[in-house]
Amino acid sequence: MEHVVRTVRAEEWPQVKELRLAALRDPVAAVAFLETYEQGVTRSDAFWQERAFNASEAGSSDVRQFVAVAPDGRWDGSVTVLVERPDVEQPFGERVDVHQAHVVGVFVRSEARGAGLAEELFRAATEWAWSLAEPRIERVRLYVHEDNPRAAAFYRRIGFVPTGSTVPVPGDPSAREIEHAVGRP
Repeated sequence: MEHVVRTVRAEEWPQVKELRLAALRDPVAAVAFLETYEQGVTRSDAFWQERAFNASEAGSSDVRQFVAVAPDGRWDGSVTVLVERPDVEQPFGERVDVHQAHVVGVFVRSEARGAGLAEELFRAATEWAWSLAEPRIERVRLYVHEDNPRAAAFYRRIGFVPTGSTVPVPGDPSAREIEHAVGRP
């Protein structure tokens, strides 16, 4: 693989913004993300600066964004990992019983798909989660929209299994997000 997979750096907020907006323009964005392109494009530079800082090693110890950087410097993919703690309410409103990691914001540009980037991004993300000493992560999870079978098949192929837990999609209670998880190796 020619790409380098690494964490974002705080000063790379313009690249964080560009890749996220590209993700939000993807044809499956409506079932892959909880944000629209129209929402993302109106966010201030300060928002993107804070987002990049928090996801970098200099920022929060509970968030990491991993990117796949091509030899020419172009960012072709990304995943973000959030540490979830039992004493904190989670984004979907539920509480968790164990320290776990939540993978969000999965995206690989269409022209870079099929080259193993998603697998490499997930490897980096889960290795980071498992490496944490405090808190000790017991499982890594993600949610996939019920109308996104391609993503669900990829997650199952790399070891994530449906847990049986579902939550309504924020803003569309008639649609469901299906939880997939992998336990500590």
